[in-house]
Amino acid sequence: MRVTEDRCIRPEGFLASGVACGLKPEGRDLALIASDRPAAAAGVFTTNRVQAAPIQVNREHLTDGTAQAIVINSKNANACTGERGLADARQTAREVARELEVAPENVLVNSTGVIGVPLPMDKIRSGIPAAVSELRDDGWADASAAIMTTDTVPKMASVQIRLDGRIVTVCGIAKGAGMIAPDMATMLGFVATDAGVKPERLETCLREATDRSFNCITVDGDTSTNDTVILLANGAACERPLSPGEIASFQTGLNAVCGSLARQIARDGEGATKLITIRVTGAESTDDARTVGLSVGNSMLVKTAVFGRDPNWGRILCAIGYAGVPVDPDEISVSMAGIPIYGLGRGLPFDTDDAIRALSADDVAIEIELGQGDRSATVYTCDLTYDYVRINAEYTT
Repeated sequence: MRVTEDRCIRPEGFLASGVACGLKPEGRDLALIASDRPAAAAGVFTTNRVQAAPIQVNREHLTDGTAQAIVINSKNANACTGERGLADARQTAREVARELEVAPENVLVNSTGVIGVPLPMDKIRSGIPAAVSELRDDGWADASAAIMTTDTVPKMASVQIRLDGRIVTVCGIAKGAGMIAPDMATMLGFVATDAGVKPERLETCLREATDRSFNCITVDGDTSTNDTVILLANGAACERPLSPGEIASFQTGLNAVCGSLARQIARDGEGATKLITIRVTGAESTDDARTVGLSVGNSMLVKTAVFGRDPNWGRILCAIGYAGVPVDPDEISVSMAGIPIYGLGRGLPFDTDDAIRALSADDVAIEIELGQGDRSATVYTCDLTYDYVRINAEYTT
């Protein structure tokens, strides 16, 4: 299944836009996605106990499993803003609803940016009519650019699936570069499809896709206040509910789109120069494999070693050992950038110059075999560089 990442293939019945309303010093900062009909809707949200106002509003609006529009502002998270924050989020939904002539509860509101600062509602209100008037078939790239904060590139992915002679499209955009960790992180993801999927089934599909993608990435181990993934299905290409066999094909496509977006987020980690793919095999359970992968992926010492092109297997073994998963060091084997570096309870001989050259690649793989069972998991992260400190030291100043 081919995933398109340089553009979004538009699902039927959906339009998107991204406009500038003055939240950023320059560039687009307000995005809108709209369906021409009510759509089944599902959302997955942060597990952080401190949650932004838009999350509470979205939970309320998703109670009936339907929505028709998604509005997203960047630069301001509308988090830790008290009753005013809730009022502003609800007002944003009402403003969009009035312009689109839909019910306010069918508008989902999302924010990303600095925590603790009230939304400048005068700018939001002035930007909403422009966002509505700019809605178009090919507006997805503009929407993707508008939701960026410290991202260096927009993130898009789409696939097309043939179901019973009909072409169904799944398209998604996302943002995220820092405060990235499972369950989820400072990331927003918005996926639309023209397939017909009932709300309860849609939620199951989204949770599976999220577990396989956004919950398998980490940049710095921080989980934020605004993390959201929303999926809309409007049935414009295939109105009838998908059959069980078609659901399986749809799930494969949804997994591919979310997986692509997740990898793009990890690759674009703040200050990152390398994407690190950690494959853990030989675990007793998938959860064990994922736990080990995330332990290695969150290790600052492993991440700096990859940045410095240092094949330091001791740091990897250390992170495996404190992951909380029962392991036997004598059964573990590790390779880095395709070079075996540890096995049989000790370091393996390797050519250091070859290892340094291999670790100079933009994509670096760490392969870990635990020797405990037949389950596996893949986790994505990035290296830790000087620029990560600079970006986050200067975030609000």
